[in-house]
Amino acid sequence: MSKNKKEDTPNEPTAAPEQPPRAVQQVQVDDGNAISSYSNFCRVTGSPEELIIDFGLNTQPMGVPTEPIVIKQRIIVNFFTAKRLLAALHMSVQRHEAAFGVLETDIQKRLQPGLRAAAPSAP
Repeated sequence: MSKNKKEDTPNEPTAAPEQPPRAVQQVQVDDGNAISSYSNFCRVTGSPEELIIDFGLNTQPMGVPTEPIVIKQRIIVNFFTAKRLLAALHMSVQRHEAAFGVLETDIQKRLQPGLRAAAPSAP
């Protein structure tokens, strides 16, 4: 044996083979039959197995509505899907707030003094 040949010893660390980067796969979606509707009201109820998310239009956003809110869409999901939806919505809202500022969900805090229409006075 040549003196220049290096012998492998069990104590020498060996470099792990480089893993190729994982390709991000896009899910194909066909939204040709999707129905879009606007909602400014959401109610979440459920059972131990699933969540029921109702969407509707509140035509009286100030104060307590005097007429029932009509539910236009009901989505029922399991808790695994709900958790993925929560993460996706959270990420989307964070991006929006980073670009446009914090969203205030309390409508009373969003109102500017003097912009409310004066109530009509009785004759």
